[in-house]
Amino acid sequence: MDCYTANWNPLGDSAFYRKYELYSMDWDLKEELKDCLVAAAPYGGPIALLRNCWRKEKAASVRPVLEIYSASGVPLATLLWKSGPVVALGWSAEEELLCVQEDGAVLVYGLHGDFRRHFSMGNEVLQNRVLDARIFHTEFGSGVAILTGAYRFTLSANVGDLKLRRMPEVPSLQSAPSCWTTLCHDRVAHILLAVGPDLYLLDHATCSAVTPAGLAPGVSSFLQMAVSFTYRYLALFTDTGYIWMGTASLKEKLCEFNCNIRAPPKQMVWCSRPRSKERAVVVAWERRLMVVGNAPESIQFVLDEDSYLVPELDGVRIFSRSTHEFLHEVPVASEEIFKIASMAPGALLLEAQKEYEKESQKADEYLREIQELGQLIQAVQQCIEAAGHEHQPDMQKSLLRAASFGKCFLDRFPPDSFVRMCQDLRVLNAIRDYHIGIPLTYSQYKQLTIQVLLDRLVLRRLYPLAIQICEYLRLPEVQGVSRILAHWACYKVQQKDVSDEDVARAINQKLGDTPGVSYSDIAARAYGCGRTELAIKLLEYEPRSGEQVPLLLKMKRSKLALSKAIESGDTDLVFTVLLHLKNELNRGDFFMTLRNQPMALSLYRQFCKHQELDTLKDLYNQDDNHQELGSFHIRASYAEERIEGRVAALQTAADAFYKAKNEFAAKATEDQMRLLRLQRRLEDELGGQFLDLSLHDTVATLIRGGHNKRAEQLARDFRIPDKRLWWLKLAALADLEDWEELEKFSKSKKSPIGYLPFVEICMKQHNKYEAKKYASRVGPEQKVKALLLVGDVAQAADVAIEHRNETELSLVLSHCTGATDGATADKIQRARAQVQKK
Repeated sequence: MDCYTANWNPLGDSAFYRKYELYSMDWDLKEELKDCLVAAAPYGGPIALLRNCWRKEKAASVRPVLEIYSASGVPLATLLWKSGPVVALGWSAEEELLCVQEDGAVLVYGLHGDFRRHFSMGNEVLQNRVLDARIFHTEFGSGVAILTGAYRFTLSANVGDLKLRRMPEVPSLQSAPSCWTTLCHDRVAHILLAVGPDLYLLDHATCSAVTPAGLAPGVSSFLQMAVSFTYRYLALFTDTGYIWMGTASLKEKLCEFNCNIRAPPKQMVWCSRPRSKERAVVVAWERRLMVVGNAPESIQFVLDEDSYLVPELDGVRIFSRSTHEFLHEVPVASEEIFKIASMAPGALLLEAQKEYEKESQKADEYLREIQELGQLIQAVQQCIEAAGHEHQPDMQKSLLRAASFGKCFLDRFPPDSFVRMCQDLRVLNAIRDYHIGIPLTYSQYKQLTIQVLLDRLVLRRLYPLAIQICEYLRLPEVQGVSRILAHWACYKVQQKDVSDEDVARAINQKLGDTPGVSYSDIAARAYGCGRTELAIKLLEYEPRSGEQVPLLLKMKRSKLALSKAIESGDTDLVFTVLLHLKNELNRGDFFMTLRNQPMALSLYRQFCKHQELDTLKDLYNQDDNHQELGSFHIRASYAEERIEGRVAALQTAADAFYKAKNEFAAKATEDQMRLLRLQRRLEDELGGQFLDLSLHDTVATLIRGGHNKRAEQLARDFRIPDKRLWWLKLAALADLEDWEELEKFSKSKKSPIGYLPFVEICMKQHNKYEAKKYASRVGPEQKVKALLLVGDVAQAADVAIEHRNETELSLVLSHCTGATDGATADKIQRARAQVQKK
């Protein structure tokens, strides 16, 4: 353990800092780091280098090369820079490289040097050029802040949703500030800049002077400033050699340190781990690295090579031409277990396990000591936690073996934390491998989440490793393997040296019917790469027509889209394609396409009936469908306000019906025309409302108006049968309650409908007196029913007994109620019995 703590450096009495090697860099750099623009992404991200030839007095004749490496120095991309001078490089949260040019254009590249997009920071930046730039990260995304040649600031807090914001002008700013940085507070990005001994804070509306709390006097300039990873703390390096550390609001001072060096540092970054009470800043000069905090002494390291600092969530990465190291505060669990002469429960458990492997009785002594203090659970948890913060697998195993040893003596220790740590460390060790080059710490891994880590592996095209991690962690397929395979397929379609047939077959063999994989998304990527035929082949594997059709329309394969939509049976989808075809094709080609698809034609006709009547008429004319054309003109006639227009439309309909050899429809249409003309004449002669009434309603209206002769003439003209006419006249006279006329009408000649309807209609009008007049005239077969309608149950019983009809007897019996009809009911019962006996 003494050897293990050899690289621990105390900062005051309460914290240790250690620096260990992540990788031995094997990159073959053509330039020194100090001659390059350097950008390294956090969370063990990639490193980008671009020779900064534009800053030299003499412009180089050779174009610079943009190089992208993994954190272990493995080359990922190399491309010749053909655009304008670059002021700054930076990585977005999605690991996209942002290259800020002097003209204000920001070029965005992928991890493998593929150009993604570009955007401009505005005309003002273009006119005044860019002096300096910062790429920063907020909870909303990655932002860009620009200092222009006019000494004005412009920023966008999220490059994914570009909204440029021009910051207020700083009073009497005649030259570039000595240093500046971005702060994020209350979801708003601010600019903090130093002008001589003054500090100014810019927000979206105001420029306010600020003063750090408790700053030592005598400061005439601020040379460097650094904001912490979480934007909570700020450090200022002054020309007096003092380093002020406090909150980002500058209202609270944490500490101040005199480093006795007045030369401006190359870099200054924060080095603090989450939930730690210690606050430390790492300051780098050409050959010196200093860690300072709330302690009278600092930690100093000698830098053998030009180095670059990368602030992380829980420490600082330091890389040079030959090495890549990590500097951080020793976690509490590791400190308690490994510090010299430690009696912490975790330290005792680790010793007990080592003695147990040696088969020494001391193992029992250590274990008993822990158990007597009741700290065995704490010891196991300390070992598990410390294992997570270790970089070397051997030390991880040693601590986990100790935790496993301690668990054996606990009855109900939940195994979740132990199992989860074993899984996490296996994943971390896999991605820390030199060939992968993602040196995540346990704290960074937990902050980043497994889903983001898988996304980053996919970005690096490490699909097998990503799938193995998903299977090992047993992630749901939709979140894990399926999603990764979909990304692999999207990458596969970009391989233009392989034929479309081979690519489509390979993708289908690998993916099959994997849940959560959308072949339409893969086809869309293929189409975006200019491989239309491959996209069509991939769409053949897509089971959802709703996903196939939109992409086929986008690819201008409308006829194929129509066939797919019809096969799906989804009418909404068919309508979507039809409307697209209508706008895309000329009228003739559109109609010809419909003729070859009967289902589509039928659906389009239904659409036209409600939306485009003129188009429907053209369709019928083209197909010589005279029957439907006649029906169309019938419907169109009712939209005409003038009688002449309506009659003309009906005449056209009649002609169409004759052409369709539908004489019945043609004759009916001609009758309707005659009726319309007659109704207009009746309105002119008699007044009232006749137009648009049916034939029967017209006759009934004439009768109600007392125009009986006109009604009879109309019935003769249109050959209304006598029975129907009698019914119409009976109903009309009853509505008028013209009982005298009704009686005359009943005696005019023998009724073709009988006299029971007269009884029924009178009773409906609650006129029992009139109903009895007609009940006597009802024929024998309906006599019983008529008598019952007028309430003469006794006489109805006599008639039913006389007829000896069981149905009539039962009907009368159902109308016998109470004591009044008791004798009648008995008589009916006896008659029924006799009928049934026979």
